[in-house]
Amino acid sequence: MTSWPTRFRAATLLTTSLVATLLSVTVLATARADEDAPRDSDDAVDVTSAGPAQPVAPGDEKQSPLAQPDGVDAPPNDRFRVLAFEPPAPTDFPADGAMPGTYPQPVSITNNRLTPAAPCQCPNCQAGRCCDSSCGAKPKTPPQPWKGLFFNNDFSYKRKPCAPYFCGEELKEMPLDCLGEESWISFGGELRFRHMNEDQRLRPGGPARTTYDLWRWRNYIDARFSESLRVYVEMLDASIFNQDLGPTPIDLNRWNIQNAFVDLRLAELDSRSVVARIGRQELLYGSQRLVSPLDWANTRRNFEGFKLFSHGETWDIDAWATQPVNTATGNGPLSRYDNERDEGDTSRYFSGFFAVLHGIENNVVDLYWLWDRETDFRATGTDYSRHTTGVRWLHNRPVKNQCCEVTRVWHTELEGGYQFGHDNGETVRAGFFTAGLGHTWKKVAWTPSCWLFYDWASGDRDPTDNENNTFYQLFPLGHKYLGLIDNVARQNISDINLRLVTKPTKKLTLTGGMHWMDLENENDFVYNIVGAPLGTPGVGDKIGEECDIVANYQFNPNFGVQLGYFYFWYGSAVNNSALQRPDASQVYVQSTLRY
Repeated sequence: MTSWPTRFRAATLLTTSLVATLLSVTVLATARADEDAPRDSDDAVDVTSAGPAQPVAPGDEKQSPLAQPDGVDAPPNDRFRVLAFEPPAPTDFPADGAMPGTYPQPVSITNNRLTPAAPCQCPNCQAGRCCDSSCGAKPKTPPQPWKGLFFNNDFSYKRKPCAPYFCGEELKEMPLDCLGEESWISFGGELRFRHMNEDQRLRPGGPARTTYDLWRWRNYIDARFSESLRVYVEMLDASIFNQDLGPTPIDLNRWNIQNAFVDLRLAELDSRSVVARIGRQELLYGSQRLVSPLDWANTRRNFEGFKLFSHGETWDIDAWATQPVNTATGNGPLSRYDNERDEGDTSRYFSGFFAVLHGIENNVVDLYWLWDRETDFRATGTDYSRHTTGVRWLHNRPVKNQCCEVTRVWHTELEGGYQFGHDNGETVRAGFFTAGLGHTWKKVAWTPSCWLFYDWASGDRDPTDNENNTFYQLFPLGHKYLGLIDNVARQNISDINLRLVTKPTKKLTLTGGMHWMDLENENDFVYNIVGAPLGTPGVGDKIGEECDIVANYQFNPNFGVQLGYFYFWYGSAVNNSALQRPDASQVYVQSTLRY
């Protein structure tokens, strides 16, 4: 039973959020009345390439054919350089030789002869936009303007003829003509609620059953002044209520600044902008196996520091030096920051270099070096410096029929890394490896996609040899790859897993997964989702099996609902140790509204 002050706080939060939502809806409804106002086709731009005023961070391009909404287990994002619209094919241009941006003259049949018809008088055609009845053109498939990082959101589709409408787009890229032609400001955010019911997970506090509710509100302001200066600020309020157990570090973070940075364009080299980002920021790179904001968490990881990046047609290059900020990054304790202003961890540093080659058709290659360092042994009880070097290759091979239509696609992914340095006086030699093979049937009912993956991360061979072989997972999206129930980390593990994604309807996506997990080395521990060692080494190598089922119904691009059920059968590594417990299960229901 929760106390009345807790219930009062929860009621206050809900009331505040509802009022904010109603105000947003009122503003949008008012602005929606102007939806039919003409969009000048002369101002339309090709959004297939990002201008220097909109740098895109690696790992945030359009996702693979198997990509799912945030928080749902899915095959890796393929990071192909594909944005809101594909470049127009030759057949997209009018057959009569009209220039792009114009439309062929309508015709009528009179006495079996084609003669020009009277021009259409509808507002769309008069404004230079297409009209289904007269021009025969249909709006393109709606883009997904919301990205994994909100500061990479892309609403530039608004300037393209026949652009689809999204609720809330009136508040995006509003011109600031008084400051220059390329100046604008955007407002937006997200409201997310999740109910959790879990039993016997490998979480702190021992075997237990608990239910709880999670509420998260994100709201941002994005201002761009010409092509050289940008200011971005995003707030986050994450709360937990009606819980049976105490909150974890990823559950609670009240009224804090999630992102607050300035982008400065320093130079223009071979049509590539070189941009410096200074301030508090989220990081997302590659497959997110090692660096992710962890959107599944109620809080999201963030860092403070400096980043230099340059993105082009063939290569994207990022380099950064930062410090972790909130408790989701491990900066604690939670009791210090749950209702206080977040501050950077001044003794821990996270730096890196990440390069992406995306200029080869149907291929993406990631090359990276990551450095995690803790310098204050007295404050943390740890003293380590770990370097991780790695490479990732993703390949899609389309299969076409006799009509040159893509009917099937083969997917291949390989990623691996080596870790070295020192950890509490021991020499570090560790590594990880992932191999995946997938297939998508594009012309079959429900367009099924299937992946088979093998995930491996080293464990310590001998705890007495003064060498640490346990791979450290850094800041991962483990939820996506190693079981949705969040029991284990990418440390001392060997996991064979199968994933199936189907779409019974345009709005409904079903995802299923099965995992068979073993310890990589029986002489090392079982590590839970945050990387904490559990149990007793040497009692068995079977961690267990897990089954995951998720249904996602996307009512529209703004609003979606998810339902998930997960079950974990524990093996000898758990049942023969102090971790012994009944099998685990988890159920959740989640709704997400973006505006």
